[in-house]
Amino acid sequence: MSLPIGLRAWRLLTWALSPAARLLLRQRAARGKEDWTRVNERLGLAGLPRPEGRLIWIHGASVGESLSALPLIGKLLESGNTNVLVTSGTVTSAAMMSQRLPQGAVHQFVPLDTPGAVARFLDHWKPDAGLFVESDLWPNLILTAKDRGVKLALVNARISARSAGRWLGAKKSVRALLSAFDMVLAQDEEIAARFKKLGARKVEVVGSLKADAPPLSVDEDALVVLRQQIGRRPVLLAAQTHPGEDETVLPAHDLLRAIFPDLLTILVPRHTARAQDLEMLCGTRAYKRRSTGGQISDQTAIYIADTMGEMGLFYRLAPFCFLGGTLVPLGGHNVLEPAQLHCAVLAGPHTQSAPRAYDAVLGAQGFGRIASSADLAREAARLLGDPAAAQAAGDAAARGAASQSGAVNRTINALRLLFDARA
Repeated sequence: MSLPIGLRAWRLLTWALSPAARLLLRQRAARGKEDWTRVNERLGLAGLPRPEGRLIWIHGASVGESLSALPLIGKLLESGNTNVLVTSGTVTSAAMMSQRLPQGAVHQFVPLDTPGAVARFLDHWKPDAGLFVESDLWPNLILTAKDRGVKLALVNARISARSAGRWLGAKKSVRALLSAFDMVLAQDEEIAARFKKLGARKVEVVGSLKADAPPLSVDEDALVVLRQQIGRRPVLLAAQTHPGEDETVLPAHDLLRAIFPDLLTILVPRHTARAQDLEMLCGTRAYKRRSTGGQISDQTAIYIADTMGEMGLFYRLAPFCFLGGTLVPLGGHNVLEPAQLHCAVLAGPHTQSAPRAYDAVLGAQGFGRIASSADLAREAARLLGDPAAAQAAGDAAARGAASQSGAVNRTINALRLLFDARA
């Protein structure tokens, strides 16, 4: 069947740009966006041998998708006759996977979506099945794998109403892409309906894999050190914040300091490169910055936690948090991560990335929606002034998160049909 004109144009464009691929990667590496020591993987040249036996390939765009796949990877490896290849596209996800992948699973950078890189990747790895996490849809990669007989599934599938609306402008192309998947395993009914409307063939609702992820890990020594530095001071944690949100948190901090003079606010930016911007926003407020070795003292009002991979540490330091990406229209970050650690959640109105999870956690708490500095200060003051209520809210959040579990087993049961069809 001939490709729609949009996909044919993409294939022609990526073929024409292939000679410039290495230069592009070099420029990205200079900005810290690529690992130059592994750049050949982005060109489809494997950095590891293919293991013997069945190979299941799992692709997630970045850290969030890769981490959500970890419970699924563990289940796939339990059979003992399966190997797992994990691909992702970011330096941070590669570093995370190097620490978290179990034995029997390996990581490679996903190849650029050029015909040559994709062909080299598939020539070497010859996966028996490919599982794409959420909605990272690369046309050459997906369609070439399908043409080679690789069984494909879109797992933990998610697409926002906004993204689905944009795809409707290229109906034939998105239908061709989604039709390449033998099954789409959606997080909820609304998402499933969007995929069906876009042309996916077999769509099932299985829930979110993130609900089955193990609690975020922590460096116990670092936890002891920070607890000693903080002592008995009340803590306001603002986790994974974006521009526009810190400007809401800091005035709330000022309001709270009038009630709790020794309040410590921990700011954890979603992107660590924003640390200098946060320093400027702090103004005359006394701050310390974690990445430069700053330590919390009695005089520290703001602690800028600009390090990677330590959210498990900060969620354990506070009985509740403000969760970023929710006061700006980004859809919110993973609400289950703090909730699993009995850290109650305050969130803005923009939670469309995972509405069921947010509803489960905030519904179990019985509160949590905010829209302003005054809202944040009011809710934080109530919890800081009543530690028993804060603990009860954290316990309720954990129950709400637990209510969302089970997606891994449902995903595995659905995938058995896919794997049996491959045999």
